[in-house]
Amino acid sequence: MVDFADVAEGIAEETIQQTLSNRQTFDGESEHECEECGAEIPERRRALGNVKLCIDCQTAVESKVKHFRGGL
Repeated sequence: MVDFADVAEGIAEETIQQTLSNRQTFDGESEHECEECGAEIPERRRALGNVKLCIDCQTAVESKVKHFRGGL
């Protein structure tokens, strides 16, 4: 007999592994100034890697993308 908890656990583990392998890697060099508005990007944010926008501009970009994709 199939144990549904074991099946669900297997599916969850596969999903987690797939998500981890598909995630973006941010290993590029970050900018010191925002490409959009010219504001200084804090060192803590630059440490993420491949950062090109300040948090305010990045948030605005993500909001526009979400809006045009019909997100909640």
